[in-house]
Amino acid sequence: MSIKRFLATLLASAALAGSAYAHAPDGTVKPNFSHALPNVPGKSLVAVEVNYPPGGASAAHHHARSAFIYAYVVSGAIESQVDDGSARVYKAGESFYEVPGAHHRISRNASKTQPAKLLAVFVVDTGDAPLTTPDK
Repeated sequence: MSIKRFLATLLASAALAGSAYAHAPDGTVKPNFSHALPNVPGKSLVAVEVNYPPGGASAAHHHARSAFIYAYVVSGAIESQVDDGSARVYKAGESFYEVPGAHHRISRNASKTQPAKLLAVFVVDTGDAPLTTPDK
């Protein structure tokens, strides 16, 4: 890979990972992994850890229009509602997904006493940012 392409990929990855911070106003979002997919030109894989304190929640939001998201509950329990689907509680070891353009209506820790952690993995157009936009 050329140095120019490497630097462009690095900058785009940093922008994508950093833009996810709006995802958890009552918690923290930490970049976990970001890399351009070499066999899928124009696409990147970006992973972030979302840590919710007891009772913590994110505002309703949309993700980048190109983003397909796989979400895995690492610990605790997360209540989620995507689009017009039913709200559901996912426990550690369970997962769900969001299709591009989905509206994430509910994303919160299902417990008022225990923390929860979610790993969100985005397959997204390289440079498509922000990853998360709260509803107005």
